[in-house]
Amino acid sequence: MIIFDEDRPSDSPFIERVWRCHSEGTDPFRSIAASRCELVISRLHGKTTVTLLGPETKSTPVGDCPGDGDWIGILFKLGTFLPQRPTSTLVDSSADLPLVSRNFFSLSGFTWQLPDYNNAETFVEWLVRKDLLARDPIVDDALQGCSNERSLSTIQRRFLRVTGLTQNAVRQIERARCAASLLQHGVSILDTVEQAGYFDQPHLTRSLVRFIGQTPAQLLYKSHAEQMPFLYKTAPFR
Repeated sequence: MIIFDEDRPSDSPFIERVWRCHSEGTDPFRSIAASRCELVISRLHGKTTVTLLGPETKSTPVGDCPGDGDWIGILFKLGTFLPQRPTSTLVDSSADLPLVSRNFFSLSGFTWQLPDYNNAETFVEWLVRKDLLARDPIVDDALQGCSNERSLSTIQRRFLRVTGLTQNAVRQIERARCAASLLQHGVSILDTVEQAGYFDQPHLTRSLVRFIGQTPAQLLYKSHAEQMPFLYKTAPFR
């Protein structure tokens, strides 16, 4: 079972949240859809792995979670990307970054010390200074409906290049994650339909099964055997 020890928002313009967790025993685990990229440091059975996770377009069972593991994650804000690694190559995928030694890894020709829960912002700032991490404000503008006099085709092209996903895909994923969080916090199914902006309950059910891997009732009553990643409270893009 994965136990989420703590998480926190960040004041960095590039980081959404920082989290850490550990596991005790083995239980089935399910990955869920996500619109953001993430850097995860895993320590399992004495081995350290640094993984860059890309956006996920659907829910996927990943088998049993290994026991006695520790993880630290840096969740990037939507619109944050690595200029030297196209986000499109990471959609529904991941990339393990090479370790140089026990506490250092390699990224884009540079050697970096492994970040921890408390210095994630400093680490990300180093990446920004080396032009290895950037953020395109057009993503926020597009999701908020601000065109800034750019053509629709330009916005769509840049949005897809930066996020690896279309605007519609991001909106669907974020709405499903919001609905799942509401249900996990005890909000009724009908109220979740209204608050998350679904047409009706069948619409909600189809979305959750596709992106979260559970029905509304399973989320509300916590009756599903598979554990999911931590869901922080969020709001859908309208």
